[in-house]
Amino acid sequence: MNKIPSVNLADFLSDDLAKKQKFINEIGHAYENIGFVALKGHFLDEALVTDLYAEVKNFFDLPVASKERYEIPGIGGQRGYVSFGKESAKGKKEGDLKEFWHFGQYVEDDAERAKEYPDNVLVDELPKFNEVGEKTFKMLEKTAKYVLRSLALYLNLEETYFDHYIRNGNSILRPIHYPPIKTAPQGAERAAAHGDINLITLLMGAQGKGLQVQNLNGEWIDAMAEPDEIMINVGDMLARHSNNKLKSTIHRVVNPPEELWGTSRYSIPFFMHPISEMKLDVLEDCADAAHLKQFEDITAGEFLEQRLKELGLKK
Repeated sequence: MNKIPSVNLADFLSDDLAKKQKFINEIGHAYENIGFVALKGHFLDEALVTDLYAEVKNFFDLPVASKERYEIPGIGGQRGYVSFGKESAKGKKEGDLKEFWHFGQYVEDDAERAKEYPDNVLVDELPKFNEVGEKTFKMLEKTAKYVLRSLALYLNLEETYFDHYIRNGNSILRPIHYPPIKTAPQGAERAAAHGDINLITLLMGAQGKGLQVQNLNGEWIDAMAEPDEIMINVGDMLARHSNNKLKSTIHRVVNPPEELWGTSRYSIPFFMHPISEMKLDVLEDCADAAHLKQFEDITAGEFLEQRLKELGLKK
């Protein structure tokens, strides 16, 4: 595959069973072959997207000292602000050329689960930032739920198989700011080549050039969405669970050409995580004599802990 396939969630939500099945086949085929799709028909409306980008820009435009007040020690960057260059890709010593913010789960009807996660951090200067972040989180979570329902059917599971695991899951909404580049980066990229940790990632802000995906032949291809689309890719948790039937594709955000170094780039991924006790053991239907089990048994919580240490976010 040399381009990212486009699908429309409206087909899956349709009462027309042929359309629904076509969506399941197309998204499943895309995830087996390139690990990414561009999705139309999601639950984000244009006004919310406009508000979100305005508020994200307002936050990153705050003075560094103001932003650093929201950097919370001891939680591995899971909530609030993470300052420039703190995160690096697995196996890479240079920090990525970005700063970011984390909105986490808004737990409903489960006091024990709420204790498991750090509290969301509220920005005093920007009340609308907090409000718009929560609304976006919930709309992307809703979109992700239906994408996972389609993948459950593709994997011969009951349609709502993932619902229990993602309700109050450890998901993260991450607005990222890639600031203007002031001097030639020494081996550092805006985001070095990496695979995502989680089940699936929904990415807003892939309209401009920068995001690249490595196809199965090892070639880097540009991944650009239309303005009404979001990019959705498989993460390592789902790749493990499906015995690599669904591919967690390596991707990166390359530095722009030198004439564009003076510009900022904003990107807003939503990382869909399950609850920590979900078993990521290889599904029975995904292993046989021709497809031997590739991964040891592990829970989502154990796997996340392992990967946060690899990224330098936890000691």
